[in-house]
Amino acid sequence: MKAICLSEPYHIGTVDLQDPVPAPGEALLRIRYCGICGADVASYTGNQPFTTYPRIPGHEFSAEVVKIGENSKQIKPGDLVTANPYFNCGHCYACRRGFVNCCTDNRTMGVQRDGSFCEYVSMPVERLIPGSGLDAKQLALIEPFCISYHALSHADIRPGDRVLITGAGPIGLFALIAARQKGARVCVSDMLAARLELAKKLGALRVVNIREEELKGAAFDFTDGNGFDLCVEACGQPATFLDCIEQACFAGQIVLIGNGKRETTFNHSILLKKELRVFGSRNALTSDFEQVIGMVSAGQIDVMQIVSSVYPMSRAAEAFEALAHNDGTLAKVLIDMTDCT
Repeated sequence: MKAICLSEPYHIGTVDLQDPVPAPGEALLRIRYCGICGADVASYTGNQPFTTYPRIPGHEFSAEVVKIGENSKQIKPGDLVTANPYFNCGHCYACRRGFVNCCTDNRTMGVQRDGSFCEYVSMPVERLIPGSGLDAKQLALIEPFCISYHALSHADIRPGDRVLITGAGPIGLFALIAARQKGARVCVSDMLAARLELAKKLGALRVVNIREEELKGAAFDFTDGNGFDLCVEACGQPATFLDCIEQACFAGQIVLIGNGKRETTFNHSILLKKELRVFGSRNALTSDFEQVIGMVSAGQIDVMQIVSSVYPMSRAAEAFEALAHNDGTLAKVLIDMTDCT
């Protein structure tokens, strides 16, 4: 089979591999679509702190079941599925307490272990999640939505709450959709005009281009001077984390989704003064996948709104390069893994 492999930062190409042979308890899947995650782009540019090389990227995917044994999920050959791509050890302190999404030895597909950018993969049946009637493109978008959905589950969001999302990339946009589902009034900040235009189309009541406008003033107006009930950091940058601390209301909440390598310096007394609740969020749970698929299949959410482009597998390197130099016109990019010509 063919696979897309990163031999080192900025070096990506197609390689030939042996077809996988499922072990007992595993299913053989033919990958249909893969989404390129911000973590994949960071691996491509050498800025993903957890990636080792060489590495087959990818953990946002849909697949058709080729071979599967009898199972309690009643999944059968020909079904479309997605999967929980975060492999946990099952015995560390976090796993024993049920926090399998932040296993101390977590190995996410495409980061610490090879991922889904290949024609076939074998997956433990227990990790498969039925597609519930969604098409292959929709299913490839479930995992990134789950990242944002899980992150917002840490916060107490009530209808009418004012929420700031710093960063209008795919994860920030999915956080916007999830916050609106909870009845929040959402403001989104970014430095790329095209991303902010998409945020407005997705329901942001206020957008702030921080290259052109001071966030502090816009936040004051949007919140009547009170600050935001919740600030979501979706960039992984020191400046945006500090923005969240500054713009959160007293007794407010901050959720951190963005992942980066740079350190942040601040006086922690402001956290005490405001009595802020600060949550880190990592990965998602299978229950998040099931809930999100349920919302999409019920027509409550249109995940396809954030898809900018679909590339064939043969042009995957071009897609990575485009995202590495994204001017904001690209949101979510999918790769058609069945088109390798």
